[in-house]
Amino acid sequence: MKYVLLVHGGAGAINRKMISSKGEEVYLNGLQSALRKGGKILEKGGSALDTVEKAVIDLENNPIFNAGKGSVLTHDGEVELDASIMNGKDRQAGAVCGLRNITNPISVARCVLQESEHVLLSAKGALRFANAMGFEQVTDGYFFTEERKTQLEKALKTDRVFLDHDSDEKYGTVGAVALDLEGNLAAATSTGGLTNKKWGRVGDSPLIGAGTWADNRSCAVSCTGYGEAFIRCLSAYEVGARILLGGSSLEKAGDAAIHQSIEELGATGGLIAVDRLGNYHLPFNSGGMFRGVLVKGREPEVHIF
Repeated sequence: MKYVLLVHGGAGAINRKMISSKGEEVYLNGLQSALRKGGKILEKGGSALDTVEKAVIDLENNPIFNAGKGSVLTHDGEVELDASIMNGKDRQAGAVCGLRNITNPISVARCVLQESEHVLLSAKGALRFANAMGFEQVTDGYFFTEERKTQLEKALKTDRVFLDHDSDEKYGTVGAVALDLEGNLAAATSTGGLTNKKWGRVGDSPLIGAGTWADNRSCAVSCTGYGEAFIRCLSAYEVGARILLGGSSLEKAGDAAIHQSIEELGATGGLIAVDRLGNYHLPFNSGGMFRGVLVKGREPEVHIF
C-alpha cells in the first residue's frame, strides 16, 4: 500500500496579477506545512482520519486561509466557523456550523464524530458541546485580522456577498483528504464561509455529501468554491456515487462533478479527491486553486494556477 495526502486552500477567480511572487511563496509554504504535518502521521502508519484533522488544523491556524484564525467576517462583523470530517472506514462523520470562539472547529467536528450520537451541531449548541468537551474558548479578537476588516468594509459598501478568492484578498476554505497504509480513507473541510454573509448562512463545508465525503468503497472528497452550488449538486457524494454505482474512474467522476454539474448552475470551484487505490485528482473550473499533493516515496507538490 501507498499513502496519499491532498490539501487545498480554496479555489476562485485567482490570477497571477493578484498575487505577488512573495505572496505566492507564502501560500505555497502554507500548503507545504500542512502536507508535512499530515505526512508525518501517514509515514508512521497513522490513520487517514488523524492525518486530515492534523493537516486542517495547520491550515486553520494559518491566517492566510479562510478557516479558523483569519476567517472572513459576517455582515455583523463576526466570525462563524463551519467544519466537517468523515471516516471512510465506517462512514462515521461529525460536523459543526456557525461555531464561534473555538480555535479549531475541525477538532470539534472530530469530537462530534467520536463523542456524540449526532452528525451536525449548530451555532450555540455546537459551542455548548465544545465547552462540555473541554475545548478552550477564545475571544473574537483571536480570529480578526486587518485584511478581513478591510474586506468586509468593501463588501458593505457594495452590499455584496462574495467568495474570498473573488475579492482583492486571497484567502480560502481549506480541506484535506487522505489514504493511509491500511487502505482507509478520510476527508475534512473547514471554512469561515462568505464575506458579508447574513442570517446564519451555512455553505457546503459542514454538510456531509455536499462539501465532504469519505467511503472506503470509493473515495474521499473535499470541495471548495460557491457552496450553494455544491449543496444543490451534493458534489462530494456525487464523485463517490459515480465511482461506486456507475463504475466511473476517479478522474472522470471528479471532472463531471466540477465541469458538468456545478458549471451547469453557473458556479465555480474545485475539489480534491483520492480513491481506495491511491489514484488522486484535483479538478477546478476557476482561475486557480491552492492545492498540494503528498504521495509516499515522492516529493510533495504545491500549486496555485
